[in-house]
Amino acid sequence: MSRTAGTSSVRKYGKPIRKTRAEMLFAELPGSPPQATVVIVISDDEDEEEEDAISKVAEQLGSTALRDDSEPPLAAKEREGDDADYGKSLTPALDSAITRLSLDESGSGTSCNDSVVIIDSDQDDDAEAEDDDDDDDEEEEEASLRILAWDDVCPPGDRIEKIAEASYAEVYRITNERGTSIIKVVRLESPIKAQTKAQARSGLVDEEPHSEADLQGELLISEWLADIPGFVVYKERYVVRGRAPKALLETHQVFHRRMKRKDPDRLQYYPSPSRYLDETRFLVVELGDAGTALEDFSCTSAGQLWDIFLHTAIALARAEELIRFEHRDLHEGNLCIRQARPAKPKPIDDDDSPCQFGYSGLEITILDYGLSRAQQQQEEDSSTSSPPPPPPPIAYDLEKDLSIFTSTHAPQCRVYRHMRSFLLRHDRVHLAPEHHHTPYDLDVLDRPLSWTPHYPYTNVLWLAYIYRYIIEHFTGDKAELLAFRKMTREMARHLDPEAPRRWLSFGSAVDVVRFVVEAGWVTEAQLMEDDDERGRGRGGNESIIAG
Repeated sequence: MSRTAGTSSVRKYGKPIRKTRAEMLFAELPGSPPQATVVIVISDDEDEEEEDAISKVAEQLGSTALRDDSEPPLAAKEREGDDADYGKSLTPALDSAITRLSLDESGSGTSCNDSVVIIDSDQDDDAEAEDDDDDDDEEEEEASLRILAWDDVCPPGDRIEKIAEASYAEVYRITNERGTSIIKVVRLESPIKAQTKAQARSGLVDEEPHSEADLQGELLISEWLADIPGFVVYKERYVVRGRAPKALLETHQVFHRRMKRKDPDRLQYYPSPSRYLDETRFLVVELGDAGTALEDFSCTSAGQLWDIFLHTAIALARAEELIRFEHRDLHEGNLCIRQARPAKPKPIDDDDSPCQFGYSGLEITILDYGLSRAQQQQEEDSSTSSPPPPPPPIAYDLEKDLSIFTSTHAPQCRVYRHMRSFLLRHDRVHLAPEHHHTPYDLDVLDRPLSWTPHYPYTNVLWLAYIYRYIIEHFTGDKAELLAFRKMTREMARHLDPEAPRRWLSFGSAVDVVRFVVEAGWVTEAQLMEDDDERGRGRGGNESIIAG
């Protein structure tokens, strides 16, 4: 991987973002005004006047109006039947539960003139001197970190368990008398033993080592998300070097065997710890324990279905509003579930209430921002009439490796293709793998595809994926599942990118949350409740690694 262009130092990684409680808890979510967008619609109706009064939400929820803000980029005249309705936007009178395919006047999510920080972008040859300076900064940064051995990280008596493989990193859970932490382990540029003949025959494909610059974007996004409920808690980072202890090798082998049982064609991408040398170095980021990955969690009640989906939607919506965030890789391995408190039944006096949120005692944590996009918003300054432009966005350039879009090994691969298809076509048509072989292909406006603008519709695609996943893997009472599906049927249609074209689509996680608030499934008071009571990971914010 090559270096990040134009990013700042990450030495303040983990510093809390100074936001007000109202901002953190998304106080204005149900009535927040939409950002200026061009809505992809096909309609002869005139624009409707937007209402501001929340008191009219309930009576207006069922009413919709089609807007004709601009011509769609696709040739609607060539469509027939239901195709003529494809790409419309669902616009209730309060501009809530809308389906907004968020594009600027030229069809992209942000201005093409925005400066952009690309993660994994190539550097020009004339930037070698700047790269040398970056190398010096990296050495200085590394020198300021604790340097530990693997025996410091998982000494005898502590428990270490490999739980996932994320972008760039292997993910482990460590438990000791001080608590529980998650660590992400990234191999830095350093020597490692060559593969044995047996490893080569087994199809081992070594993940390339990385410099800290490769990781800088994800680290910054992690910092920006740290204070938003539903995202992982940062503790510390340090350098680990040397040979691996027996416990690390054993958990690596157990994890690989388990994954091979699930997917016999799966390749092993991360080198066996048996190949670590004294000089092998790793950057380790320690995080709060987020619980169990959704793929390993058994969902047995309707209350769990509600809370997993609603918690995820609310977390994404807050992140959209605060840092224009898109996860872009939110599959079942990157969503963790934790039993934060005992489940409770719905109060008898609330039987007539439509509220469905908060009864299971579950909390979620969204992990792994390696493919994500975000942009820290400029703090408001009342002392000047011309505020400075916002900082440039950080975005991983998915065009560098198109195999993510051509692969068919897992259901989530279809979501990757849906994202790229949306960027190319500006609608929700799914393009098959053979349409994803040309990097930086031209979109419908003849512009090279770019992952740097803000396309919050990608969050909707992943919410649709999570919704389908929890339904398909539900192991509880079938009657409860049927009732859940019946109650959420309308929402599911607006989530589903492959729904009949007459069904309009949500355009962002914010739109999804507006819908669920208006439906009464989540109350405004719940959005405002004190998140300090939610625990947000066992072990607090302090490192449990003694070193």
